[in-house]
Amino acid sequence: MPVKKISILGATGSVGQSTAQVILAQPELFDIQAVTANSNAELLAQQAIKLKAKQAVVADSSAYQILKESLSGTGIEASCGRQALLEAASAPCDLVMAAIVGFAGLEPIMKAIGSGANVALANKEPLVAAGALVMEAAKKNGCHILPVDSEHNAIFQVFDEGQRRGIERLILTASGGPFRTWTTEQMATATLEQAVTHPNWSMGHKISVDSATLMNKALEVIEAHYLFNMDADKIDVVIHPQSIIHSMVAYEDGSILAQMGAPDMQTPIAYCLGWPDRIRTPGLKLDLKKLIKLDLEPVDTEKFPAIGLAYSCLEKGAAACVAFNAANEVAVEAFLERKTGFTDIVETVRKVFDTIEFVPLETLDDIVSFDGAVRTLAKSYMNNDQHRKKVYLA
Repeated sequence: MPVKKISILGATGSVGQSTAQVILAQPELFDIQAVTANSNAELLAQQAIKLKAKQAVVADSSAYQILKESLSGTGIEASCGRQALLEAASAPCDLVMAAIVGFAGLEPIMKAIGSGANVALANKEPLVAAGALVMEAAKKNGCHILPVDSEHNAIFQVFDEGQRRGIERLILTASGGPFRTWTTEQMATATLEQAVTHPNWSMGHKISVDSATLMNKALEVIEAHYLFNMDADKIDVVIHPQSIIHSMVAYEDGSILAQMGAPDMQTPIAYCLGWPDRIRTPGLKLDLKKLIKLDLEPVDTEKFPAIGLAYSCLEKGAAACVAFNAANEVAVEAFLERKTGFTDIVETVRKVFDTIEFVPLETLDDIVSFDGAVRTLAKSYMNNDQHRKKVYLA
């Protein structure tokens, strides 16, 4: 494989650190252009030095001095602020690892696509909120969106574009999270510590909470719709507690192709870094001789209503998807700050759906504006504001 120029957006997060581990296992294959973080300047500097990056950017300007001092004498350029982040995202390279958590990653992703770089998409929220814009921009600029999510990465590996008309459905697998066997009453008392303790995966807090509510899988239904241009009624979700089968593609001849692997994010990360080639990964390898069984179960949509809301989003259109993601981000943040209960997360999303007025969104500015309006409404619910009003795009 020729040496690839790589930038890592969100280098200090869970996916960013796993990306660094894969790269450091075979550094001769990569030339790191930029690494970025929100505020963790010390870890970012360590990453930049280990990866021999040309530039390190911290979005939070208050952390700049620490970054600058930590990189003094290394020859690595230190920068700060939103504009510096966007410039790093659009710097010439072969692949941008987009691992900034949440909607905040949308604009950097659009900048990366605009530069013509392939994008390894690790944060699903921008695609949920602006899937049509993202995919249209990628097509216009001749670049590829490579999914890092293990489920979509699995589908990407077994999705035969040449046989698209023969594809019957996509089947996303979900572990069921830490509360798979809990009752609704038990879930109402779930603590933050319980919610972020995933049975199989090591992830950041936000995505761990999303996995516990199955909101993560709900977002992935929307993501799959945009990534693979598949209708909602051709996307299924099943519970697979072992997290070994990462997803499947069913063909009309009765064949179902599945991608399997150990529950380790380094595997899909390595696939994206190497694509279209394959490279080694220092992560876990699946030993089939030690497998005891593989279980598949239907989703209990009464206990996990987020899944049903996702399909409603795809029926209602792009604005519904923006609202779905924005309300969830607000509610999860409140839960992580211990300001609301676990089951209040999806209930907040449902309340927003009951009161929002879905309007056409045609531009990135439209999406950003509507996202902000939805967040304001969701925060009012978090603050026990019972006043309901229709929210329109200004």
